[in-house]
Amino acid sequence: MLSVRNLVVRYGQAVAVNGASLEVPEGAWVAIVGANGAGKSSLLRAIAGLVAHVGEVRLAGRNLAGAPAWTRQRLGLGFVPEGRQLFGAMSVEENLRAGGYSCAALELRRGLDQAFAMFPRLGERRRQIAATLSGGEQQMLALARALVPGPRLLLIDEISWGLMPLLVAQVFERLQALHAGGLTILQVEQNTREALRHAGHAYVMATGSIVIDGPAKQIARDPRVVESYVGA
Repeated sequence: MLSVRNLVVRYGQAVAVNGASLEVPEGAWVAIVGANGAGKSSLLRAIAGLVAHVGEVRLAGRNLAGAPAWTRQRLGLGFVPEGRQLFGAMSVEENLRAGGYSCAALELRRGLDQAFAMFPRLGERRRQIAATLSGGEQQMLALARALVPGPRLLLIDEISWGLMPLLVAQVFERLQALHAGGLTILQVEQNTREALRHAGHAYVMATGSIVIDGPAKQIARDPRVVESYVGA
């Protein structure tokens, strides 16, 4: 589904991602974990086409070189950004419609219906202003917005950010259901324990580079990962 080769992201003279390569097979759930500042979010944003980068990114065999973010979305790439980044002054439904801006009318209607079916609370609050939602509801909205166009691959950046443990568990349950339905997931997550518990494969980043990769359960037992990112 996704192949990344020697990807580099620079912000001025600073190198945020230094030659990262990874694979995401169709139907897989892959996690990227590591410390703050390791380059995880920059890697994801480069794949989504939101920051300038060099290196190769292929989606289902198609080279995305030079493709802007909206083209990548139309090709089946969904993105849930860190910090939700909702349109706070717009309603729940308006945010969802913004997520489906590239859809034809029938596809948009289908996407909205599916979003409200999956997240009934959003349906109850469809006219409520996004900024007035609780943190958990805002995270549901950010996830639902990315799902409206029906992506083949969902990129998720720090979905547990700012949520209480109970809400984190609920969000991961939703992701588990989506994955069971066939959605391919590439997730950046600071909650290493939860990410490795759900993912099938994982990459560990440090100072802009991928330093470890392998089956998630194996990485969860790696002494280096346990000491640095998981804890006892």
